[in-house]
Amino acid sequence: MKSLYSIVIALVAVIVSAAVAGADPGKTWEKQINTPVRFKVLKQFGNAAVLDQETGRVWEQSPSTSTSTWFNALNHCDDLDLGGRKGWRLPTIEELESLANTANSSPALPTGHPFTLTSGQKTGFYWSATTHAFLTSEALGEILTNGNVSSNGKNQDDFVWCVRGGQGIDGVQ
Repeated sequence: MKSLYSIVIALVAVIVSAAVAGADPGKTWEKQINTPVRFKVLKQFGNAAVLDQETGRVWEQSPSTSTSTWFNALNHCDDLDLGGRKGWRLPTIEELESLANTANSSPALPTGHPFTLTSGQKTGFYWSATTHAFLTSEALGEILTNGNVSSNGKNQDDFVWCVRGGQGIDGVQ
């Protein structure tokens, strides 16, 4: 019986250790940073990427100025080589929303953010990798004018803002 007890304890320890190892250490999304130090432009990426120290995600400093369909947006991020690094992806709707500050408008981003956006981008719709729950021909995105979430048909042309880090999800087609 004592042997079985030892095995159970060892098994629990392994499961807990695996869960902790797979976590995003220090990036639990429970902290809130309301100052310009939230964002750090990354020199090692040629100043082309920004670390969001609140969420641990790395964003393009200057998203693409061209628009694309949702399917092409998925491919664009997958093919992106920025700062000599691959591993970019289309963000989930929750990650995209994490950039929103609805107290601001056009763009609804935190005050003092380091992102470079054209006037069209500041009011544009940005794709997420998240498909609409009921209308699978649509995907969710964020309207940067006010930070609201909406959906568009996947064949429409909209803006793309790639992210790196975290788990994300593959786009569901």
